[in-house]
Amino acid sequence: MTSIPFDIPAAPRRDTPAAVPGFRERWRMGVEARALVLVTAILLAIGLATVFSASFIEAQQKGFGSTYYLSRQAIAAAAGIVGFAILAKIDAERFRRLAWPMMLVSIAAMGLVLLAGAINGSARFAFGRSFQPSEFVKFAVVVWTAMMIVRKGERLRRFTKGVIPIMLVVGILAALAFKQPDVSVALFYLAVAGTMLFISGARIGHFLLIGLLVLPLMWKKLDGYVQKRICTYTNSCDAAVQREFGLQTRQSLVAIGSGGLVGVGYGEGRQQGGFLPHQISDFIASNIGEEWGFVGMGLVTALFVGYGWLGFRIARDARSPFLQLVAVGITLTTVTTALVHLAVVTGLFPNTGLTLPFISHGGSNMLLSLAMTGVLVNIGSARERVPLDPASR
Repeated sequence: MTSIPFDIPAAPRRDTPAAVPGFRERWRMGVEARALVLVTAILLAIGLATVFSASFIEAQQKGFGSTYYLSRQAIAAAAGIVGFAILAKIDAERFRRLAWPMMLVSIAAMGLVLLAGAINGSARFAFGRSFQPSEFVKFAVVVWTAMMIVRKGERLRRFTKGVIPIMLVVGILAALAFKQPDVSVALFYLAVAGTMLFISGARIGHFLLIGLLVLPLMWKKLDGYVQKRICTYTNSCDAAVQREFGLQTRQSLVAIGSGGLVGVGYGEGRQQGGFLPHQISDFIASNIGEEWGFVGMGLVTALFVGYGWLGFRIARDARSPFLQLVAVGITLTTVTTALVHLAVVTGLFPNTGLTLPFISHGGSNMLLSLAMTGVLVNIGSARERVPLDPASR
């Protein structure tokens, strides 16, 4: 079995044998899982409130009702909660058998999106703009990588039989995302898979070698749009490019700076008047910074840090090495996405286009975040027997 830093202690298994007459089985959430549900609920409530505040002016300007975007987000949240509840009660170990089908469907979906054609210069959506496959592929990458790590065991430390086969398959997804183009998501797939491999015992020298081979090629293939984003971040572009591609970051910093310690007040922000493009998705945290100030940004950051702490504690006590790795992957996916988003809106990172889980407007993001949290809650739960009541008998 693979040697993982988060070694599972020798403790009684959380699952139980087959059902016994007169008893039924149920999943009982552990302390960490219950705390995770609370953290998720708070983030979801903050998200719905923020989406309304950031979008009501734009909705009215487009001729919709002021609650148009809030209603769409609430529908996605309701669907996500249903998915969360179902996945929290299904043994997450089942995903091990579904790892290859999930990966093959992911590759097919990413390829079909490219064939469907571009919308606003990018081919990222299916069924109009209602479904973004690249979001759900993140979960497939986590599940498939965890399954392969457990299957390979000690061979993981070998370059040709361990790291290369896994990174090649994930690299296919990254190449399809790169072609959309969605460079940040392509790098995200590789980073999550690479981190899971590294904590499972893969050698760091292998990743350095892959980076030396792949990164120069990726830089050559980067389109002008991505290069301009990078040079804008490093202040190495000419003034015209700097004004055009630095607009979002500048306006985001204006919003956060004007928020001060406690913000200008809910619904009193100015950037939602059209000054900051894509505020309800790629830059939603700037609205929190403007209206809720440093206190609001600190609260959201603390909630995601708490999510990460709880997720890693759940991983530590997971009932199998596979679920241990899935829990780590889910936690990394959610928390890394959130922290990168917060870094972008504060000017610490170049613009990546990554949304803020549970908060940014978008159905695919909401469904994925809640579904993965449901899986994480199941991993943090124990199966127990309870006697049937007389009426049920």
